Amino acid sequence: MAGDCAIDTEKYSLLEDFNVDVEVENKAFETFSLCFWVYLLDSTTYPSTIIRQVHSDMSVSAPFLVLDENKKMMLLPLTLLHNEAPDPVNISSWTEVPNVSTTAEFPLQKWVHVGCEVSRNYMRLYICGEIVGEQVLTSLMTNSTNSDCARKISLFSVGGDGYSVQGFIHCAEVLPSNVPANYHYTKDPPLWLSVDKPSTSGIGLDKDGVWIIVSGTFCSLDVVLTNAIGQPVHKDVKVVASLLYADSGMPVEKMSDSEAPLLVSYEGVEFSAEDKPCNLLNGCASFKLKLSQLSSKSDKRLFCVKFEIPEVKAYYPFLETVTNQIRCISRNHDSLSSMKRIRLGEEKVSESEIENGNGTSMEWRPQNHEEDNSSTDSENTEIRDSTAFRRYTISDSIIFKYCLGNLTERALLLKEITNNSSDEEVSEFVDQVSLYSGCFHHSYQIKMARQLIAEGTNAWNLISRNYQHVHWDNVVIEIEEHFMRIAKCSSRSLTHQDFDLLRRICGCYEYITQENFEKMWCWLFPVASAISRGLINGMWRSASPKWIEGFVTKEEAERSLQNQVAGTFILRFPTSRSWPHPDAGSLVVTYVGHDLVIHHRLLTIDHICDSSERYTDAKPLQDMLLAEPELSRLGRVI
Repeated sequence: MAGDCAIDTEKYSLLEDFNVDVEVENKAFETFSLCFWVYLLDSTTYPSTIIRQVHSDMSVSAPFLVLDENKKMMLLPLTLLHNEAPDPVNISSWTEVPNVSTTAEFPLQKWVHVGCEVSRNYMRLYICGEIVGEQVLTSLMTNSTNSDCARKISLFSVGGDGYSVQGFIHCAEVLPSNVPANYHYTKDPPLWLSVDKPSTSGIGLDKDGVWIIVSGTFCSLDVVLTNAIGQPVHKDVKVVASLLYADSGMPVEKMSDSEAPLLVSYEGVEFSAEDKPCNLLNGCASFKLKLSQLSSKSDKRLFCVKFEIPEVKAYYPFLETVTNQIRCISRNHDSLSSMKRIRLGEEKVSESEIENGNGTSMEWRPQNHEEDNSSTDSENTEIRDSTAFRRYTISDSIIFKYCLGNLTERALLLKEITNNSSDEEVSEFVDQVSLYSGCFHHSYQIKMARQLIAEGTNAWNLISRNYQHVHWDNVVIEIEEHFMRIAKCSSRSLTHQDFDLLRRICGCYEYITQENFEKMWCWLFPVASAISRGLINGMWRSASPKWIEGFVTKEEAERSLQNQVAGTFILRFPTSRSWPHPDAGSLVVTYVGHDLVIHHRLLTIDHICDSSERYTDAKPLQDMLLAEPELSRLGRVI
């Protein structure tokens, strides 16, 4: 069903502007019901008057609907109808007269439906369609009352006593006696924007209720637009996210020479969150967010993410929402071991993640750090409570060590595991690490470990022939043969430029040692494995156009794009991503942005192992790239 074009904010008015007139005191009068939705701000103080009453014989107004000192709502008698009505001159009399009161505190910062049913002999108070109390009263109207003398009483608000009550009112209406007060509850409920309970492993919960998010990792949040009774609302609007300081509500400033403090991934492309609103789809906007600002670098201040509808220009607090307070930490922070998962289970797959064909998703994100042994953009290290899970042959301590370890430690653990565990046990280990680290990219690196180690050992044995040092010229042929076989591409050989980069990765000159070889192999094998996949293999084979130039460095790519037009791009394999880095074998798009500045975006392709067999109708990778607004022209390395 097509959504409405926009939100009608004219339905919402300030509480202080509320004013209705009701005709009473004639023979025909029986009952009226004043019904409305009210949203009180947290600046409300107690006790205070929400709605007052006045008529022509009164010099001052009297309270009609109040909040007492215990934050309970009270409905008071009507001065034109009831003997028990409060004395407008005696300001304390309303605490002494008969009334109808709620039993619980009246909530703030939440839409609440209120119904005030008033008759000659009773009054009733309704909250959210349910009657909460009734009070029998005595009427001022007698048989001698002039039936033709209809009088009006005004019910109004001026913002409480001394403007102590501030809020909004929606759909205020006086109903006739033949319409029940609870009818109004479902007639036209107001709108309400809220953050759905997070179900992603990208968010942890600290002991004090603060969310824990690891800097540089993605977490998913759903923002829902519903009416006040919980029904989804179909509106053709966008929602935008921004990062604020939790204590002041002020935006988190961007550090110099760094990426935006809050990024959003949209169809695999990263944007500054404030520059890329997300469309509501069936009342829900799914955000994939990444925080880059550490709390430790902001005087240990906490953050929160604010979501709002940019089309709504005026301030309507119910059309914006904020998350829990957030502590953004680094990968090696002590809080990682004490976090409690909000909810366990598989991550949701948003529609944007399957848009590129049968679950094959393309994601690209900024690559601003060329680290070797630090933790990664795509990782999340929430650690499980080990008492809640069944044990496998590979112990819990090994899983803990892997989730918290650096690349060197992980490589050593994987060598031990592959030497002593069956394929089934390794598969179970993959599931455990992926689930409890929150990073499913780990699975590819763990699954390739056995083959990477075996192939690398075999290759070195053939190359070295038991010599500790081997001349580089004797290494080249064996490396190329192994690479072309693993990459499943016999039509493209490695170039002198490719070997020059491999030598730099090795860190050797004329002779190579086993240590040099293993360093190079941990980079080359994931690259060859990635090229063997269907979506990349065709691009690697292509000679015209040459989609992937070969093995080039970041600096070489930047130099080649100097003075190029916006949209020109080069694909390269980042030299910083070596096994078992979760992004090893990924591609980087280096391109000239619309600002004529060179950018680097790490492009990862999830779930594409053997994609040519599993997803026969998946879009070609080059088509996905050219569909991106920032990319329009393939560049060349010079």
